[in-house]
Amino acid sequence: MNIRQNYFYRHMGTYLFLIIMALVVLLPLVITLSQSLMTNQQVNRWPPPLLPATPTLDAYNTVFSQPDLRLIQWLGNSIYAATCYTLAVLAICTPAAYAFGRLKFPGRNILFSILLITVMIPSQVTLIPNFLVMKDLKFLDTFNALIWPGAANVFGVFLLRQFMQQIPTELEEAAILDGATYWGRFRYVILPLSTNAITALAILVFLGHYNDLLWPFVTMNSLEKRTLPVGLQILNSAYAGSYRPIVLAGSVFATVPIVIFYIIFQRRIIKGVTMTGMGGR
Repeated sequence: MNIRQNYFYRHMGTYLFLIIMALVVLLPLVITLSQSLMTNQQVNRWPPPLLPATPTLDAYNTVFSQPDLRLIQWLGNSIYAATCYTLAVLAICTPAAYAFGRLKFPGRNILFSILLITVMIPSQVTLIPNFLVMKDLKFLDTFNALIWPGAANVFGVFLLRQFMQQIPTELEEAAILDGATYWGRFRYVILPLSTNAITALAILVFLGHYNDLLWPFVTMNSLEKRTLPVGLQILNSAYAGSYRPIVLAGSVFATVPIVIFYIIFQRRIIKGVTMTGMGGR
């Protein structure tokens, strides 16, 4: 028995567990895709068939032909809002993390502790105050309501601060000897070395905002300004009881961009989750 076979047999239980967990995760996606290609009678049959006898695209044709279901436009709204929100988070959190992680000023630890305390405040508590602020600013039913609230992301500041603190101080001291200012050290030393952490944060923030339902549901009223999660919720309310394949077709349409996004940025997402778990070290 060679080394590779010995390694495989010693970790066979781990591989078996991972395969089972992968099947558990993929099974709902496979069933959703399969039933979206069925007729309403087949979906409502008990037990429903795992695979359609004769696949049909009727549900997809109905979804994209209804005038009140603008899934493509809602997808564009979600991508646009999530992208702008992510850029705003990075623009605010990156210099804030540099200040808390690398600069020394009176009350730094106290201010950072107060900042972390705000994480414990449930978002439902601030929902009405944020809504009233958006109303006073006339941001309701505009993309400003989806971009600016929460742009000062405490999690982002914490994650980037923990990463920046691990950068050797000798690099910044060398920049000081060359006459670099605070901005120069941040721009030419800290920022390039924090690319992995910034990219991981951007991915996590983008996915979280893309899937957000509550805040867009509260602030966006017009049909053309809805995001995709809000549109899917309305689609589910209108058709779940009468024509389930339409709801499943909409779910498949909303899932495909996330799957593609995950395939492209798989390593970055895993690195981001790993960094999040190690942030307290």
